[in-house]
Amino acid sequence: MVTLVFASYAFSLLAALLTTGALSDHIGRRPVIIGGIALEVVAMLVFTDAHSVGVLILARVLQGFATGAATSALGAAILDASPTRGSLVNTLSPLFGMGVGALGSSMLVEYAPAPMRLVYLVLVALFVLQAAWVLVLPETVSRLPGTLASLVPRVRVPLAARGALLRIAPVNVAVWALGGFYLSLGPSLARAVTGADDATTGGWVVFALTTGGLAAVMLLRSMSTLRLLLTGAIVLAAGLLITLTGVHTGNAGIFFVGTIIAGMGFGAAFQGALRSVLPLAEAHERAGLMAALYVLSYLAFSVPAILAGTMAHVVGLRLTTDVYGTALVVLAAMTVVASGLNKGARMAREGS
Repeated sequence: MVTLVFASYAFSLLAALLTTGALSDHIGRRPVIIGGIALEVVAMLVFTDAHSVGVLILARVLQGFATGAATSALGAAILDASPTRGSLVNTLSPLFGMGVGALGSSMLVEYAPAPMRLVYLVLVALFVLQAAWVLVLPETVSRLPGTLASLVPRVRVPLAARGALLRIAPVNVAVWALGGFYLSLGPSLARAVTGADDATTGGWVVFALTTGGLAAVMLLRSMSTLRLLLTGAIVLAAGLLITLTGVHTGNAGIFFVGTIIAGMGFGAAFQGALRSVLPLAEAHERAGLMAALYVLSYLAFSVPAILAGTMAHVVGLRLTTDVYGTALVVLAAMTVVASGLNKGARMAREGS
């Protein structure tokens, strides 16, 4: 049931990306962002009165669509404001949000009153503040014709960015599949390894993953794009292997160290992926490209996690973790090989 509820959010978000992904290129960034925030508030209010799985899924569907509608517009607006620093901010934001959200909400559930409602009321207040802030920000794009046509579901990848997107796809899938696993089954795995049974255990393991990502982004941001991508893929694979060692030995310390290292690979690889493709789009193509990138990302975020949840129910969580981790290591290695071959081909062309 956890993975079912998780999937309802992810697929609703994908539907929004496919239909509204380029909408802000036509009607402006602010209207799309404000609309997304308003729908988020509605979703949070539904959560506060969710007394059945059906209502919980409804709330997640609303939340997913709201997030998907706002995500590409927010990402594009950040790039509009600063093309040079936009990739950095777009990398930091989801890492910071996931880490603080997971740890903060788990602490509210464990230590604060009204654990089934307080988290959502806090988020309502934050969304209202965000909406007020967005209202005073300047619009960054001019309106373009073709609004209705832009709502037809399709993935828009500029020709100049297609080759780069294919090269970074394996590690981007690995990064987001890792995030999906930790946000869906990570708390259960952490409780199994540590033996602890309080709500904050799951929050701390997600916080460890995202903190590693934030540290890598800040420490390695001066690297060249190719080196950053390769470093992220290698560190991600190493962190996963260490995490699996912690799972098999039942050592919580090794498990958390491996999680932090895998998180560093997450942050570095995702930043490298963004820097590889986003500068290749023109201003009017940015929202569409962000949507395409996030479609790939959230498919990787959701589908493997759903499969893992089903597999864990059949063969157990530890074996599922072994198979999942090994698959992500292979994907990271594919990016290393593909990037190396591309670099070699480019050097050969320049030499000739």
